[in-house]
Amino acid sequence: MNEELANEVEAINSIYGDDSLAAGEGDIFVLRLPQHDTSLRIRFPPEYPATPPAVLGIETSGEHTRKGDAANILAAFLEALGRLYVPGDVCLFDVIEEVNNVLPTTAVVSIDDEQQPPPPPSKGAAESGLATATATPTQQPPEQQVQWTLSDVVVELKSVFIARCTPVSSPSQAKAYLQHLLDSDKKVRSATHNITAWRIKGDHNVTYQDCDDDGETAAGGRVLHLMQLMDLWNVMVVITRWYGGHQLGPKRFSIINTVARDAFVKGGFVQEDSSAAKKKGKR
Repeated sequence: MNEELANEVEAINSIYGDDSLAAGEGDIFVLRLPQHDTSLRIRFPPEYPATPPAVLGIETSGEHTRKGDAANILAAFLEALGRLYVPGDVCLFDVIEEVNNVLPTTAVVSIDDEQQPPPPPSKGAAESGLATATATPTQQPPEQQVQWTLSDVVVELKSVFIARCTPVSSPSQAKAYLQHLLDSDKKVRSATHNITAWRIKGDHNVTYQDCDDDGETAAGGRVLHLMQLMDLWNVMVVITRWYGGHQLGPKRFSIINTVARDAFVKGGFVQEDSSAAKKKGKR
């Protein structure tokens, strides 16, 4: 196993759970897809990532997987791999996230747990304009609709770093988004640090900015300073670190800022200065 593949295995297992990507015989690995009750057999050639991995097929499909779901997952994985693979770049994290985005999560639903339609309102209630609360569908809370833009994963001495950012319009919304992320993602919740920062420009040019180190001393302030230098507004970022057992010293701050900036760029929050670009082109 070459160093780049070893780092990718370390990153995938740190983010999605132990044995999410497990070595099998020779150069074959078993990938247990997060959010799906299906695993795939993948061969990584010695030249990977200079040459692409080969998906050999379905290893297992769980008892709760509906007929045809495993084949759909395999097809989606192959399509994403063919579209996202770039020679020389590891790609598995991006492919997994793409599959998670385009396919619904495998859910276990028993007949007893299925929601029954609410009983019709009584004649008197209907005539008076009153109806039971269950007759009105509830809307999904805004914080459950948040779309995070993820940075590339960085692995350094077995510590794994990843940043995610999303637009925000108020401090309360930023706090709600963070809380929902921690409540809904067990791996993020159990990470060593979740460093946050946001800058918001509200009505009447009222501005808000805040940050949190989450135990990584001074990291939040450095990320906020980066956002100030980049002149970013109405966006929040969460940088997650899983500690790998080796102290990185000051280098960790460089990595934290690198993944944060990568998330901002991928999310479209960074606007290139056209005048600066023209000056740069002059000789």
